[in-house]
Amino acid sequence: MRSLRICSLGNYDVINKNGDRASKAICVLWFFETKSVITTQRRFRTTYMKDPPSDNSIRRWLTQFQETGSVLHRKGAGRPSTSQENVDRIQETFTRSPRKSTKQAAVQLHMPHTTIWNVLHNRLHLNAYKVQIVQALHPNDKPRRFEFAEQILTRIEDDENYLRKWFFSDESTFHVSGKVNKHNCRIWGSENPHDYRELERDSPKVNVWCALSHTKVIGPFFFAETTINSF
Repeated sequence: MRSLRICSLGNYDVINKNGDRASKAICVLWFFETKSVITTQRRFRTTYMKDPPSDNSIRRWLTQFQETGSVLHRKGAGRPSTSQENVDRIQETFTRSPRKSTKQAAVQLHMPHTTIWNVLHNRLHLNAYKVQIVQALHPNDKPRRFEFAEQILTRIEDDENYLRKWFFSDESTFHVSGKVNKHNCRIWGSENPHDYRELERDSPKVNVWCALSHTKVIGPFFFAETTINSF
């Protein structure tokens, strides 16, 4: 048995100062001296004026002291830190394929998904940026838009109620070839890459159309494999 050497605690002032650590130590001392859990519990109740620890707790503290020389809880090893080698593997993967999802990387690298996510955020300081979906533009689109804007400004100047006659409309397109899900489409990087995907509007699709004016809302209407402009 490990030798027990605890200095005299006098009036047990150290118990009040150190709380549980000192109370555990004094319980081990009393139990070691008396070989009786009941006697130890009685002394504890008299000294602390409160309910004593259980029989199992006192015996566990003694066993812990005999094995480790301390009544303190040993710090667990905790979750192992991700090795630099794995950090480098993750960095290489997303440098090569910045659009790769964290779940895909986890499968490819045989690592937990949470490890991939934590390394990207906390070790590599990368962020996930949404890809912008924009309409494909042609060379003559900009001059036509500029001409249109000038015409509208002229009409607004001539008629103050001109905009009240307008209907503003938009349509949400679902392509047969597969729509782009912006929530799942991410690019990992330390800076916003300002990346975008062109959307080919002439591919087979289903459209949901709606319009609004100064006074009312029209729609929504559904159109299969065509757009509202085709009518």
